[in-house]
Amino acid sequence: MEFGPDVINLAKKLVLGYREYFSYDKLNSEGRKVFEEMARMLIDEHPELKPLVRRVRRKPTFDNVSKILRLVLGDEVNYLLEVAIQGPYTLSDLMKRFKSI
Repeated sequence: MEFGPDVINLAKKLVLGYREYFSYDKLNSEGRKVFEEMARMLIDEHPELKPLVRRVRRKPTFDNVSKILRLVLGDEVNYLLEVAIQGPYTLSDLMKRFKSI
């Protein structure tokens, strides 16, 4: 399934802005604005996804939102979420840097 660049960019924005757009693993008001914009474009491109979008709108938990994000971004969601939570460096990367000093 192919998605437009706007849908992909908004999906990445939601994942990378996890701390900003989710409160207690639910979309907050700012996150809903981004999600709704992405959802509108997604339904225009793929009307068959409307039931899934409707379910996510009713219960906007991260687990439900991630179902749509995985459709749009694939396995890249895991990496982007890790970057959003831990930052660009993982603990093993930092340990390697400090060993070289």
